[in-house]
This record gives sequence, C-alpha cells and structure tokens, in this order.
Amino acid sequence: MSATLGGNTALQIWAVPLVLGVLTMFGLLAALLGSGIWIAVSLGLLGFIAMALTTSVPIGSVLATTVWSSSSSWTLAALPLFIWMGEILFRTRLSEEMFRGLSPWLQWLPGRLVHVNVIGCGIFAAVSGSSAATCATIGKIALPELDKRGYDKGISLGSLAGSGTLGLLIPPSIPMVVYAVTANVSVLQVFLGGFLPGILVMALYSGYIIAWSLLNPKKIPPRDPPLPFRKKVAESTKLIPCLLLILAVFFSLVLGFATATECAAWGVSGALLLAWWSGTLNRKTFFESVMSATRLTCMIMFILAGAAYTTAAMAYTGIPTALAEWVKGQHLTPGMLALYLSVMYIILGCLIDGISMIVLTAVVVLPMVQQAGLDLIWFGVYLVIHVEMAQVTPPVGFNLFVLQNMSGRDTLTVAKAAFPFFMLLVAAVFIITEFPQIVLVLPHPAFPPS
Repeated sequence: MSATLGGNTALQIWAVPLVLGVLTMFGLLAALLGSGIWIAVSLGLLGFIAMALTTSVPIGSVLATTVWSSSSSWTLAALPLFIWMGEILFRTRLSEEMFRGLSPWLQWLPGRLVHVNVIGCGIFAAVSGSSAATCATIGKIALPELDKRGYDKGISLGSLAGSGTLGLLIPPSIPMVVYAVTANVSVLQVFLGGFLPGILVMALYSGYIIAWSLLNPKKIPPRDPPLPFRKKVAESTKLIPCLLLILAVFFSLVLGFATATECAAWGVSGALLLAWWSGTLNRKTFFESVMSATRLTCMIMFILAGAAYTTAAMAYTGIPTALAEWVKGQHLTPGMLALYLSVMYIILGCLIDGISMIVLTAVVVLPMVQQAGLDLIWFGVYLVIHVEMAQVTPPVGFNLFVLQNMSGRDTLTVAKAAFPFFMLLVAAVFIITEFPQIVLVLPHPAFPPS
C-alpha cells in the first residue's frame, strides 16, 4: 500500500513540470498566433524557442534537415494533384448535371430535393478532396433551385453546410493526406478508412432530413410532375463519366492497383476529361485552376514545414514522451481519451482551420494516442470528422462563409441552420468510437499489417 502511495506521489510531483511545460508551450503558441503571425511562422518560432531554451543541439542544422525531409516525401506529391482536381471540377457544369440527374429519383423520399444536397455532395466529395469546393459546387445550383421551388431556407442551408463537409471525409481528402504525412501512416489506409464513415454520415444526414420533413410537412413543397422512366434515365446518364471516375479511384485503392499519388494523377486526368466533355475547359479556366491549386498547396506545404520543425523540437524537449507516460499512468480507457480529445478538438475547431488543427496537435496528441492503444488509421478518420465539425462552427467555419456569400444570409443564421448537422457529426464520432470496425474493416484486410 505504501509503495503504491509513494508511486502516486512521485507521479504527481513528476507531472507538475510536465503540466507547466505544456501550458507554457500552448501559451506561447497562442501569443504568437494572437499577434497575427502566420501559422507556419508561429510553429517555426515555437520550435526555435523550445530548442534554444532546453537543448544545445545546432538549431540551424535541425531546421534544414527537418524541413527538407518533411517536404520531400513522395506521399506529398498527391496533395497538389488532389487540390488541382477539385479546382478543375469546381469550374465545370457538374453541379447542374448532378441536380438534373438526381432530382427525378428523389421525389418519393420525405424531404424530396433536399436529399440532392447530401447525395450530390457525397458524389462530388469522391472526386474533389475539398470541403469548400464541394459546398460551393453543389450549392451554386442547388440553392437557387430549392429556393425557386419553395423549400425551407433553414433546411436547405443546413443540409448543404453539413453535406459540404463530406469533401473531407470521403476520399480523396486533403486533410487525410496531411494527417498521413504527419502521423507517418499509409495514405491509402486512411483513405479506405474514410469510405464507410462517409456513408454513415450521409445516412445520418438523410435520416434527419426525413424526420424533419415528416415533422414539418408544410415546409416541404409538393413533388414535381413525374417524369417517364426513360426521361429519368436520360437525365441520369450525364452522371456516368463522374461515377466511372469515382469507381476507378475506389477500386484502384481497394485492390491495390495504384498508390495515392497515382490515383491523384488519374483523378486529375479524369477531371480534365470531364471538364472537356462538359465544354468548360478553356485556357482561362485551366489557368485559374492551376493558380488556385498552387496558392493552396503552398499554404499547406508551408504549414507542414513549420509543424515538422516544431515536432522535431518537441522531441528534443521530451514533452511528448512525458505526456505519453503520463497518459499511461492515468490508466485512461481508449474511449475516455477519445472523449477528452473530442472536447479539445471541438473547441479548437471554433478557433483555427482544420489543417492547422491536425499539424498543431499532432506532436502532443499522437504519442498519447499510441500509448492508449488506439489505431492510428482509426484516429485519422476520427480526427477528420472533427475537422468536418470545424467547417460548420463559427467564427472560422469556412463552409459558413461560403454559404453566407452564396445565400446573402449572415454567418450566425447559417450556423444555426447547420447546428443539427454538427450534432450528427458528434453522433458519428460516438458511433465509430463504439464500433471502430466501421473504419477498420476496409483498410486492414486490404493492407494487412506485416
């Protein structure tokens, strides 16, 4: 008994400098970010200060080596390609074709054309990788059409804000690539882990729309005049090229025919073909897509370089290892750790963007997750769902700003409409925590551990 008490006392004494170190680190980072310094520069300065105060290691050498090794990863080649693919498709008529192809088949469902937001975003997400592109592409045709038919503005905006986040969860996904590089895990496995949770989230969204429409029947207009079956099929044939691209990417991933980078290259080729087929590929749109993809890629790469240096610096300080040992000493169950991290990520999602959430917390959280015995592939999907939440939480939820500009409503109105879908994402986190095989059933059989 005395030995146990002595051990607990020692653990408490040992934990004091650990807590002070963590609080100092986050306080310094908050001060740097609050001063308006770029996130990438703030991360680099944090690493520099940590190494200068705690080690005698040559800082310049560590900086050069770390930044180069983190930026030269072959896996990162997929990042600009997936970004470019989304930018190309954003400039096509795919949203119009999706609405016309899906709407005749959804008239019988309670909620009717509101489901076009969910399914359309799900389809576009499978070829985009971007939440903002998904939300804007589907919204630019869906919102005017739903308004014209008299659908409730709240459910239209909320379903689109929530469904737009599917661009991050259904592969290919830009945050998944960032996480895989940061956590040093397989991009393909994280991609495969996102498929079934993506379908789960779509089912939750559609289920809510059905329930809402049954409770508010007066807010749903009557169905459009029925179309002959042949006409329905004719309208839907315009989606075939996009669906073929999705199936090609999916099966190449599942069957191991291609790496993530190769899939990205094929995706860009397919997106260019779709743009050419729709008649929107010209010199102007091509140049715009390249420049937009370049700007976003540079931003993400800059942040990743800063995060890599901070990670190396923290390793020299010993804080991540100490935190992992502290978690081990607390005897937290994986479920309890996931709950605590969810609270932290929801709060962070109100303050910073999704990419920053991943790279800022990785250095501290990943050792804790590994020590608790959580699968890193599962944790990647878990983290991306929280990044989805950040897209619809004010004041920095990007989907809210996209819809604010498209609808003319203020951000708080859009956020209020999106709140039920935020809660459905919270429910999805609880479901995959309780049933982790939803995430792992595809990646582990496809790529069994050696």
